[in-house]
Amino acid sequence: MLKFLSLLRKGLKKSFDNIRNEQLKNNLLQAIPFWIGSVITGFFAVMYAKIFAWGENLLNLIMNWHDWMIFIIAPIGFVLSWWLVKEFAPNAKGSGIPQVMAAVELANPKEHTKIRSLLSLKIIVFKIISSVVLVIGGGAVGREGPTIQIAGSVFRKVNEYLPQWWPKISKKNMIMTGAAAGLAAAFNTPLGGIVFAVEELSKTHINYFKTALFTAVIIAGLTAQTLAGSYLYLGYPKTNDVSLMVMFPIILVAGTAGIMASQLSVTMLKMNEWKKKNLKTDKANIAFLVICALFIASIAYFINREILGSGKEIMERVLFTKDKHEDWYVPILRMLGPALSFTSGGAGGIFAPALTAGASIGSVISGAIHLTSNETNVVILAGMVAFLTGITRAPFTSAIIVLEMTDRHSLIFHLMLAGMVSSIASILVSRHSLYDVIKVNFLAEIRGKD
Repeated sequence: MLKFLSLLRKGLKKSFDNIRNEQLKNNLLQAIPFWIGSVITGFFAVMYAKIFAWGENLLNLIMNWHDWMIFIIAPIGFVLSWWLVKEFAPNAKGSGIPQVMAAVELANPKEHTKIRSLLSLKIIVFKIISSVVLVIGGGAVGREGPTIQIAGSVFRKVNEYLPQWWPKISKKNMIMTGAAAGLAAAFNTPLGGIVFAVEELSKTHINYFKTALFTAVIIAGLTAQTLAGSYLYLGYPKTNDVSLMVMFPIILVAGTAGIMASQLSVTMLKMNEWKKKNLKTDKANIAFLVICALFIASIAYFINREILGSGKEIMERVLFTKDKHEDWYVPILRMLGPALSFTSGGAGGIFAPALTAGASIGSVISGAIHLTSNETNVVILAGMVAFLTGITRAPFTSAIIVLEMTDRHSLIFHLMLAGMVSSIASILVSRHSLYDVIKVNFLAEIRGKD
């Protein structure tokens, strides 16, 4: 294998040396690593999506067979997911987005060697396994944040494997571009990937990496579509014939969702701090996880199964069927599930659960004020943008993602309004986003090991 790679590198060098136009050669050498990373990212995103969907389907099959089985699989899933991360890849825990944000900050000449603890092949493997185990066990987690860390790891490894004679490529630009490609492939939202890189990750002017960014997002998206087919993450909800008066319910839902999302972030951070101070041993952690798992299992068995999983089926039901209005307690369950799952120590993202929580808030409020079916759809989409904004503090990214996953371009102003209102409302609870605080914690931990 090593001999083959050596021969391949020599052959590549010889081929590029034959190119007489220096500018063309340099441009190609700068672009090719991004192209390779994008194709690999698209492949991983699709394979991971299929495995994750298999995990959710397996959970549903088990629940439909004997719903009391949740009392067995939930504790096993929570403990096993935590143990896999703890033993083999500690920085694979949680979403993955804070890890990528931390890696971007570490991408400087003095600290770049520390990035490998956040982005690596080991992270990819255990991120996938741990998150799938957690979702089989009923964890309310998503795959989108993990896909971003997987993509960042892919791009970092591609950069690392470049031969010595290859022109140096900015590690920071490589990681940011990988993250954007990962989000684009996960949701099939190319514009969302670009806006995410600029709004959430970049402290570098976009002019320095815009070509690589646009190209990577396109290639990763096309690779994913080639493997999975052209699709929308959600579909085409009906939103026509809606008057401007719908702006008032949007403001109400956006403000409510922003405050609730920010409060959820604060609660999860406090839970993490409590765990660090009080759960010093493996036995204590296992006992905590079993209690959390049994609590979720009890709610699923006795009250409502909608506390389980990423919640995508909830979004699809309230947007595309006549059953549009959730019970008043469902938003609470859709916050409680992610709070316990996200702080478990296993791998799993909060993007999809946040969208589900926002959709359920929009659904409940729409039912309370008796909106029409199409108006309800608009308010549900606004709730999704608002709750995601409250978690990420990235209103433009949130609006563009929901816009692209539903192909409702006529709602751009409605969704941007929801993001803006949520961004303002969420600050009333906490000034900092969940991702920012976790990123700072990762940086402190990694830098403290020196």
